[in-house]
Amino acid sequence: MSLISPWLASGSMQSEQLLFTVLIQLLVIMTAARIFGSLFRALRQPIVVGEIAAGLILGPSCFGYFFPETSAAIFDPAVSDVFGVLSQLGLILLLFVVGLEFDFSHLKVHGRSAVAISLTGILLPFGMGALLGLAMHSHLEPVASGEPASRPGFILFMGVAMSITAIPILGRLMIELNITRTKIGAITISAAAVDDACGWILLATISSVVQSRFQVWLTLQMVAQTVAFFLLVLLVLRPLLKRFVRRSLERGAGDLGMNSLAVIYGVLFLCALVTSMIGIFAIFGAFMLGTVLSDEPQFRDVMIRHLRNFLTVIFLPIFFTYTGLRTNLGTLDSPLQWMLFAAVLVCAVAGKLGGCGIAAWWSGFSPRESLCIGTMMNTRALMELIVINVGRDLGVLPDSVFCMLVLMALATTVMTTPMLLRFMQNTELEPFINDSGFLRPGGS
Repeated sequence: MSLISPWLASGSMQSEQLLFTVLIQLLVIMTAARIFGSLFRALRQPIVVGEIAAGLILGPSCFGYFFPETSAAIFDPAVSDVFGVLSQLGLILLLFVVGLEFDFSHLKVHGRSAVAISLTGILLPFGMGALLGLAMHSHLEPVASGEPASRPGFILFMGVAMSITAIPILGRLMIELNITRTKIGAITISAAAVDDACGWILLATISSVVQSRFQVWLTLQMVAQTVAFFLLVLLVLRPLLKRFVRRSLERGAGDLGMNSLAVIYGVLFLCALVTSMIGIFAIFGAFMLGTVLSDEPQFRDVMIRHLRNFLTVIFLPIFFTYTGLRTNLGTLDSPLQWMLFAAVLVCAVAGKLGGCGIAAWWSGFSPRESLCIGTMMNTRALMELIVINVGRDLGVLPDSVFCMLVLMALATTVMTTPMLLRFMQNTELEPFINDSGFLRPGGS
């Protein structure tokens, strides 16, 4: 029974009743995020991994499965749209902070490496995923509609699913490990950003193929609009904003006043709006804006001070829980399905970690540095969940494969930190991670 059903008036939820339910959900979400974040932190996993686990545990696969009535009462479906919007808003703000946090001056020397890593991180996993999809298709059960999964649609979606790197999760993990201003960190996040932008374009294109609406001109138009917008931000908006923030910081004695913050947030949301209209998702507009202002250290410090704690405590746990509530892991109930899952996991790790690691090594990085880059590029997490939900909604991914890809996304995220801590020795990352306090009990 819904917590707010006794208060419903004329079939509609009034604002106070809506607020009541949202506040209860926020209390549950923040408490679970803090508990699981601390638990996973004690296991030397980033807090973000614990928050992802909290979201999935609160969802239908665990809490909703064992306590369906209580789950339905707390997470009332009537307010799901509210949390969907809040979760996306949190991602927009996070990607702005991620862009601000990174030092891209290294790319003047190592830009070719980022491009090589990025291209390898798209092409090799896509090809391996498509071949795996071709081999798996004959073993699939029907999709939700009761019809067989589309052979070309399934193959193409398997390729995209293997190509994604979870840039929001990777960015936050790197911030927590204190490696955002390193050469390896800058190159990795740059390659991941290009990977994801190309991945979303691939996703949009393949969705059109599945729906029999593929038009080459529309895809080329999307790419051209993205490039044009980035050039506009870089060449026009950047110099204007740099002058604005410097003057604002001078007037505010090193801080930003309310009017200045309103302008910054207004521009941020405008950039997010433009990329959303283009079709590559709002978060990329926020990331673009952050990157072009990342060489303003005083501005960066002020904005991070204003945003980081609020993002960490409220917005990101909302995103993780909202995703968990939409994700039902189900079960893999046959040996064949578990063998196929093992093949999915091996293919995912070999394509991303192996492919990007080899590309980094060819670009001049040491073997350990290359393994660090490949390990970070292998992080998939919740961006992967978004992609596979699209595939299920389009009717090309049956439930068993959906579960395999969810488990693969979680596994590749959980393995990132222990592998990175092992490979970091004698690289530039080692002193930064040691200084972060991450390796100290109770550090953060």
